[in-house]
Amino acid sequence: MSSEIPAVSREWHLVRRPQGWPVAEDFALREAPVNAEPAPGRILVRNLHMSVDPYMRGRMNDTKSYIPPFQLDEPMQGGAVGEVVASADERFAVGDHVLHHLGWREYAELDAAQATKVDAALAPLSAYLGVLGMPGLTAYAGLFEVASFKEGDSVFVSGAAGAVGSLVGQFARIKGASRVIGSAGSDEKVKLLTEKYGFDAAFNYKNGPVAQQLPEAAPEGIDVYFDNVGGDHLEAAISSMKVHGRATLCGAIAQYNDTEAAPGPRNLIQIIGKRLRLQGVLVGDHASIQEQFVQDVAGWLRSGELVADETVVEGVENATDAFLGMLRGDNTGKMIVSFTG
Repeated sequence: MSSEIPAVSREWHLVRRPQGWPVAEDFALREAPVNAEPAPGRILVRNLHMSVDPYMRGRMNDTKSYIPPFQLDEPMQGGAVGEVVASADERFAVGDHVLHHLGWREYAELDAAQATKVDAALAPLSAYLGVLGMPGLTAYAGLFEVASFKEGDSVFVSGAAGAVGSLVGQFARIKGASRVIGSAGSDEKVKLLTEKYGFDAAFNYKNGPVAQQLPEAAPEGIDVYFDNVGGDHLEAAISSMKVHGRATLCGAIAQYNDTEAAPGPRNLIQIIGKRLRLQGVLVGDHASIQEQFVQDVAGWLRSGELVADETVVEGVENATDAFLGMLRGDNTGKMIVSFTG
């Protein structure tokens, strides 16, 4: 056994299903043995960075969805990038960097077919969990494929300072939107949207009703709404949408921890007269545009047209704190957990 590979690894388990907002007692950090000699076709990865994302909250409920729920008393899963430290597969050598889905742990032993090689020379490794990863592709596919964005559209993004929203607004600006409007949960984030990300207007949804602030920010209406929040934001967006407007429904973080069903928009009848299109987006449906996405976004990063912020929390022991902070909106851009030592 290599001296660099420890006998045990720490990993986060879900130990009970949250009721409403998750609390620390719903999780446990446990030790598990590390297999330093993977079976043929498998690799051992030392995780360097892991992702915490809003969709993970849904996986903590024991309900049927597009992705299976986390199992109790087993390690949770999520995006991670790390270094191969042992390999029994010719596709990967020790020292290679890979992206995979066994986060929430320090070491991951997995089928090599479930790993994707990434290049640390092209971009920082953590970028493959954010701007060049699942959130980036979600923003790209949701705006260009699902919402059928075209030059000259006016675009409204909710949760606009988060991992997906901050990219949607910038993608729209880069591709010629006539106006980009964002909502966020603090005055500091609103300032960030207009001064750093190039949004034309932004507002703090905590400062007044969205139904009042959105028309002030978009007096001529909106063509595209990218919804990360749901609730009052979706209702306000429907009222502000122009004829033949399109909405991409990506998330409803405002409702993820509700214990009772949230009321739906009360103005759905407007969808008929305005001939609106509201469509959900799941990133897994858009693998076919992965190459084009990476090419475009890497180019925008290199040119400086695109800013990709991260909020980094150090240490596997702080991963659940990072997750809960992300649900509260403590992050600007992508929330990343980096493992040190």
